[in-house]
Parts: sequence; C-alpha cells; structure tokens
Amino acid sequence: MIYNLVFLLLFMLGFYTILVKKNLIKLVIGLNIMEAATFFWVMALNYREGVIPILKTGSKAAAVVNPLPQALILTGIVIGASTTAFLLTLIIEINKYANVIDLDILKGLRD
Repeated sequence: MIYNLVFLLLFMLGFYTILVKKNLIKLVIGLNIMEAATFFWVMALNYREGVIPILKTGSKAAAVVNPLPQALILTGIVIGASTTAFLLTLIIEINKYANVIDLDILKGLRD
C-alpha cells in the first residue's frame, strides 16, 4: 500500500512539472521523475520473497524470484537514459539556434 502512495506522489510530481514548468530542462527532469516512479512501481508490484533463481534439489519453482521484471526495468533504464541524452542534446541545439530554452518564448519565435 505504501508503495502505491509513493508511486502516486512521485508520478504526480513529475506530471505537475511537465504541466506547469516552461523551461525545457525542467520538462526533461519531470519526465525522468515520472519514469523513475514507474520503474519503482513495477518493481514494487513484482517483489516476492524467495530464493535466487538457481534451482536446488527439493526447491519449488513457485518459491523462486522471477528475474524478468528486473531485466525489463534495466532495459527501461537504458532506454530512458538514451532518451534523456537525446532530449538534452536537442535542447542544447535549440539553445544554440534560438539562444533560449523557455517554451513560451520558443512558441513566440515560430510566429
């Protein structure tokens, strides 16, 4: 229950950051907060007490921890880091071109 509350608070903090902040770097930070909250939630939902997934004689397969959620979260972390690096590179290029990272000013430049 506490995991769901922590997930909800972190996810809403990231969502609030994306909705309210106009700085492009803060938008990326909000996206990363939402991503981390989702990873935390998936790991908390899939947590089970058990033994390592090396079957010994006499151990039951149901008592073994499933490594698949951990592998998926690690893959998600790598994808998230790559996406963050791409977005920050894009923000740097926008700053070189327009010399601004505020979203409202960038929308005004388009007109």
